[in-house]
Amino acid sequence: MTWRSVPPCRTGGEAPTTSAEDAPRVEAPRCGRRGRGVRGQATVEFAFVLPLVVLAALAVIQVGLVVRDQLGVVHAAREAARVASVHRDPAAAARAAHRTLPGASVHVGSRPAIGDDISVTVDYTSVTSLPLVGALFPDPELHATATMRVER
Repeated sequence: MTWRSVPPCRTGGEAPTTSAEDAPRVEAPRCGRRGRGVRGQATVEFAFVLPLVVLAALAVIQVGLVVRDQLGVVHAAREAARVASVHRDPAAAARAAHRTLPGASVHVGSRPAIGDDISVTVDYTSVTSLPLVGALFPDPELHATATMRVER
């Protein structure tokens, strides 16, 4: 048994010429085919990139949760300002904000005369608790102020 060197890649042009005495016929390898030594390369690359992709996805989800909390703070401030504009009791405004966003800190401004504006400020600490990325992000302090005209 004799060993022959592997012919170079063919690019799809002419077929290689062989003589009748060449038996068995050796097919020239096609360019672009993977050799035996690189079969697991895609798997290894995927194993290296997958943790980064998961971390980035969790970071995007955590940012979305903080944005959701900010919208809740704005909604709680508006709800508290609406109640403060029609009730004299500042505790009623705080209860309205707590119904919307439990755990929020509510500050109702002093009650002005009818027709003037009253302001309510809501502060809230958004807890970043997602696995892996929760520890990377500090808990942000969220604030919102709403102002409405006193009706009664």
